[in-house]
Amino acid sequence: MSGQGEVVHIGGYTAQSGGRGSGIVAARRDPATGALTPIGTVAVTPSPSFLVRHPTQPVLYAVNELTDGEISAWRVGSDGALDPLGSSRSTGGAEPCHLAVLPDGGHLVAANYGGGSVAVFPLDPQGVPGERTDLVVHEGHGPDPERQERAHTHMVSPGPGREPLLAVDLGTDSVYRYDLDGASGRLVPRGPRMHTTPGTGPRHLARHPDGRRCYLVGELDASVTAYELSDDGALHQRGRVDASERTGHVQPSEVAVSPDGRFLYVANRGVGTVAVFALAGELPELVAEVDTGGEWPRHFAMIGQHLYVADERADMVRVFRRDADTGIPVPVGEPVPVPSPTCVLP
Repeated sequence: MSGQGEVVHIGGYTAQSGGRGSGIVAARRDPATGALTPIGTVAVTPSPSFLVRHPTQPVLYAVNELTDGEISAWRVGSDGALDPLGSSRSTGGAEPCHLAVLPDGGHLVAANYGGGSVAVFPLDPQGVPGERTDLVVHEGHGPDPERQERAHTHMVSPGPGREPLLAVDLGTDSVYRYDLDGASGRLVPRGPRMHTTPGTGPRHLARHPDGRRCYLVGELDASVTAYELSDDGALHQRGRVDASERTGHVQPSEVAVSPDGRFLYVANRGVGTVAVFALAGELPELVAEVDTGGEWPRHFAMIGQHLYVADERADMVRVFRRDADTGIPVPVGEPVPVPSPTCVLP
């Protein structure tokens, strides 16, 4: 594969969710320049809005973000081709928007945004999903009557080793902690849920490589909250900063820590930026806020020295080179046309 570069898969919205895509798109990546060359749609599937890979098998999973939510799986070929693996499985809830494979590769978990729930699927040694083994439904609401009328699970983040699974719920201003019982495939709560400031609308969190810190973005209050993680997965708040310095409606989406642990990146929809924070101090410190060229950066991925930003409404993926010293991304080349992109998967 080194001669041809690497293959990146891109998820997005199809007509079933008001999008313009047709399924999962593959693109070839040049590791030297960062350039993406689209290969085309490699899996026709409804609204594969978030994608993830198996840790050891050549398998790719997607949520199908529909009223009757599903997850789908494919075996990945060397050229990025996708062959269906088993049949789609119901997530037991509406609009699944995120999923993750546990580090041991034994289970897949999915977040149902519309259903406010977490679904669990066992994976066989080849990575094929079996029948759902659990569905945990969150209860409650937040102060925003339109966005927080009930639970809306937005992300599932498995911890390394024996650390619990964290489930981020926008609707209830909460982060739930679960242990997965491998034998039964069921989720067991580990202690009470952690409440954010009311009206935060927590969306995604990013774990620091040190295993002690994590950062949570609030979609509704445009915040980044820094936490200390204890061994039992409890989150202890250290402080809060604004996700953007721009004026206007700011709606943070993706958040990630650079592999070296020095910088935090936050995509801000509405103002179309990626904010870069230094992590040397007690709280994240804004060092730059970079325009993405669109207004709705839904997701981004860091691959090597490059940052790939998916702008859902501008129908493009923008490529940036990250400066290793300053952490600041600089755009390279022309935007790559992709219809309604919502996820970039290395």
